[in-house]
Amino acid sequence: MSRELVYLDHNATSLLRPEAREAMLAAMDAGGNPSSTHAAGRAARSTIEDAREAIAGRSGACAEDLIFTSGGTEAINLALASAISAGAGRLIVSAIEHDAVIDFAKASGVETQFVPVTPQGVLDLDALKDLLGEDGSDALVAVMLVNNETGVIQPVAEAAELAHEAGARIHVDAVQALGKIEMSMTELGADYLSLTAHKLGGPQGAGALAIGEGAPLVRRQHGGGQERGRRSGTENVAAIAGFGAAAAAAEPADYAKLAGIRDAMEARLKAAAPEIVILGEDVARAPNTLCFYAPGFSSETQVMSMDLAGFAISAGAACSSGKVARSHVLSAMGLGDELAASAIRVSLGWNTEAGQGEAFADAWLDAYDRVKTRAA
Repeated sequence: MSRELVYLDHNATSLLRPEAREAMLAAMDAGGNPSSTHAAGRAARSTIEDAREAIAGRSGACAEDLIFTSGGTEAINLALASAISAGAGRLIVSAIEHDAVIDFAKASGVETQFVPVTPQGVLDLDALKDLLGEDGSDALVAVMLVNNETGVIQPVAEAAELAHEAGARIHVDAVQALGKIEMSMTELGADYLSLTAHKLGGPQGAGALAIGEGAPLVRRQHGGGQERGRRSGTENVAAIAGFGAAAAAAEPADYAKLAGIRDAMEARLKAAAPEIVILGEDVARAPNTLCFYAPGFSSETQVMSMDLAGFAISAGAACSSGKVARSHVLSAMGLGDELAASAIRVSLGWNTEAGQGEAFADAWLDAYDRVKTRAA
């Protein structure tokens, strides 16, 4: 009999919620082009607008200024490209941003400056202030709300205040935050807010960019004038319906309860293996994320060992080929290559059960004991 997989890699992609699946099936069964004026078209349009309202409500954005995209990466690219096209000559980027930000910055041709983080993985606000200078009107700042590897929550509101004081705008990657922690685009002070569906139980391939008042947007796709002329192309009604349903179902209060599972798992691991180091342990983290390293136990070996034991986890970072790659996040936090190469991430989700965290800890400790025994 095959062992049932315990899925603990929700920061990579969360499993599809029943509510999202139901909404997607209903949209696919209904059919209709949302740009058509007949009854089927109007019904499809209503599905999209209901989803837009649900996502805006969960993120604190204005529904009228929320644009659907193919995912978080497109949303990020659209925001940064818009700012540059509107005159931004500098990108001031936190050193722990997602590759969608960093790779865009490298390819953009504009000056890019990186803001360091503390050893706990928190943005250095003093360094940001220095980089902005007295006049930062030529800059766009990019700071994520929740780091995808460590779960550390960044001081976005404070960063936005510094940016605005210097005349700069700020983009916030809220991909790992939506539905998991309480958030409001207005309270964060974001000029751009990037979101995606599949981190909170919606489908892959659906995302959104929310635009703040006065933030420029340069159309990157031309055609039929969908999304109020800001992103042409027939909308993916089923995926958008699933995104809206997942956003409506993803209650931060429910995710907050995962902190108890995460903390119990941490305690079990540290009690038996006090040499492990929890990254971001002493600062605010999303309640579902645990990132730690054990010296001498490689990330790749850990992922494979846990897979054989029936647990899906991930290394601190992985490239598109599926191979473990050096983590720029952990490097920015001051970890050398050897320690960074022994870090893993365990991320809980909407369907994680209490006993699964302890079961993972026991399986991991068994694997770790075998590694230490062989090394002795």
